[in-house]
Amino acid sequence: MFLNQLSFPVTDIEGIGPAAARSLSGLGIVNIGQLLRHYPLRYEDRITPVTLAQSTAETPALTEAKVVAHEQVHWKKGIALKVIIDDGTETAAMLCYGRNFLASKLPPGKTIRIAGPFVRSRFGEIQSSSFVFEDVQNNRVSREFGVILPVYPLSGNLTQGLLRKAIKNAAARYAFGIRDELPPEVRAEQAIAKKSECIQHVHFPPSIQAAHLARKALIFEELFHLQIALTRRRMAVQNTALTAAEKDASPSWSDELPGKLLRTLPFELTADQHKAIKDIKENIMQPAAMLRLIQGEVGSGKTLVAFIACLGVIGAGHQAAFMAPTELLARQHADNAARLLEPIGIRLAFLSGDVSGPSRRAVTDALAAGQIDMIVGTHALFSGDVVFADLSLAVIDEQHRFGVEQRRALSEKGQYPDILALSATPIPRTLALTAFGDMDVSTISTMPKGRHPVETHLARIGSETKVYDFVHRELSAGNRAYFVYPLIAESEKIALKDAENMFHTLKTRIFPNYRGALIHSRVDEEEKRRIMSAFRDGGLDYLVATSVIEVGVDVPEATCMVVEHAERFGLSALHQLRGRVGRGEKQSYCFLVYGEPLTDDGKKRLLTMKNTSDGFALAEEDLKLRGPGDMAGIRQSGFMKFSIADPVRDLTLLLEARDKARRILESDPGLIEERHKDLRELFALCPPFDENLLRTL
Repeated sequence: MFLNQLSFPVTDIEGIGPAAARSLSGLGIVNIGQLLRHYPLRYEDRITPVTLAQSTAETPALTEAKVVAHEQVHWKKGIALKVIIDDGTETAAMLCYGRNFLASKLPPGKTIRIAGPFVRSRFGEIQSSSFVFEDVQNNRVSREFGVILPVYPLSGNLTQGLLRKAIKNAAARYAFGIRDELPPEVRAEQAIAKKSECIQHVHFPPSIQAAHLARKALIFEELFHLQIALTRRRMAVQNTALTAAEKDASPSWSDELPGKLLRTLPFELTADQHKAIKDIKENIMQPAAMLRLIQGEVGSGKTLVAFIACLGVIGAGHQAAFMAPTELLARQHADNAARLLEPIGIRLAFLSGDVSGPSRRAVTDALAAGQIDMIVGTHALFSGDVVFADLSLAVIDEQHRFGVEQRRALSEKGQYPDILALSATPIPRTLALTAFGDMDVSTISTMPKGRHPVETHLARIGSETKVYDFVHRELSAGNRAYFVYPLIAESEKIALKDAENMFHTLKTRIFPNYRGALIHSRVDEEEKRRIMSAFRDGGLDYLVATSVIEVGVDVPEATCMVVEHAERFGLSALHQLRGRVGRGEKQSYCFLVYGEPLTDDGKKRLLTMKNTSDGFALAEEDLKLRGPGDMAGIRQSGFMKFSIADPVRDLTLLLEARDKARRILESDPGLIEERHKDLRELFALCPPFDENLLRTL
């Protein structure tokens, strides 16, 4: 019954008619549960006095004052009333733009309660045009004073007054019936009140302290539900893998082939690479299935670590799969694997959507017969005709481009193989704990010897000539360059440079003596492959592209990256683009060309890029600026739609929630199911997790 009531339309609440319902739908609110989950952005303290002398834009005045006089001011729509007041600490002006009728309500000599931000103008007068007041002699119960007022996000024609009244009515009718969702021991440990009280206090708190406690409780609850989901998913995979391991007592790892490869390398692995290999080996030798993410800078050596992991299981008699999101990247991995692994006897194969007919059947037959040790491919590895004889390890490159279901689909190709995911997008610790909370994380932060940090320079659009002159010198020295633009073609809606027109300009006017090519998402895969191969092999001097080259082939001779309208890109994207150069021992350069005017966030992003080469520091900053839902590819994971929690701000609570969730499920896996038979009710007043997550649970 409770769940049905929360699903009632908002029009069942007094004060919400068709017009208000349309405005609420703009905020994603169509039912009562969503209305109760529309939490305040902040609160206005109408209890604690603040004098006119103490008032600032951030700390509004809350005081009793006497009306001293009336004056007039000129503004764009005529003459406005100015009411002079004094509260004993300062004299101030209430600017009544469009509200001259207040003259009769505010006669000189009257004492009023006043609330609003009073600040000193450039002429020295303390004034406010945004205020509320009431007669001190008014004996009615005040709605504006003596309370803590919630301030909500608005949309359409909504007002704070309308929303407060509607939520108050909804809470009065339905909040008392909301069940407690957290286990009693967790509520006791976290000192969390009943859910019904938290809902009442988060919207209409008796004090600021009560509001903070209610918010903290609801934030913890959201993060706890998330961590329960992640922990259960991890435990389900590991438990199934444990059952499979009991049937398969064969060795899971051998050091022979990894050692053979390491002896052929002309360089030493970094300390971070050795640590990652050690972590992987320990995971693989455990009965439970490995779920490990390796994250690191572009060029930090993640792929080599993954190859060594594959050799460890192949040497023990098993098979490995290596999957990449694009055919271009998959072919690069296949070429590198052939160069490094075939000389030590590894039987390799490649499979993509373009491999068909007899060639495809030959590969799938050999794979099923155990005649292939390692297969490299694209999404084609998910296909029904792909059957492994003994898949033990699945490596997934560019992990953030694949969803949970795809990861699971590949794992079902074997007896619950170990999963090793790679990400060249530096993921802040916060997001790793949130989006990839079901995975262990290894970080490779040290770069191989001989690599130089990429020099980053900022240039304003209109002064690109210096940038082009610099690139010209690099091209004449035999190096190569990228030019990246935010649009493929010219747009009538936004005045930005585009790749197609700029390719023509660069080819005919700026670099007529050099060989260039254009690449973007509308270029077919075969042509992309041909262009990138020519660029890698020296058949082209420069590429004009969109951000499609964020993930691409390694070109050690590429020393210049020029990103035009850089203000249109996020920090993570800019860092990925910058990572396409500096892949060799030559000094490389990145030029961020920006348009004006720049927003404050735009300035901050570009200066951060110029001054910071640490991808993890950039990722943390990007998460703060853009929020978790906007980070590269994370939106597809399906559970980042928080109502009140913020994984950056609430990291401490996130860690507490994770620890509590793991402890509870490890001690009593059936506890959550027993307390909440109906999972849909469990999430009725929690983040709007999608259907995939409910199925996962």
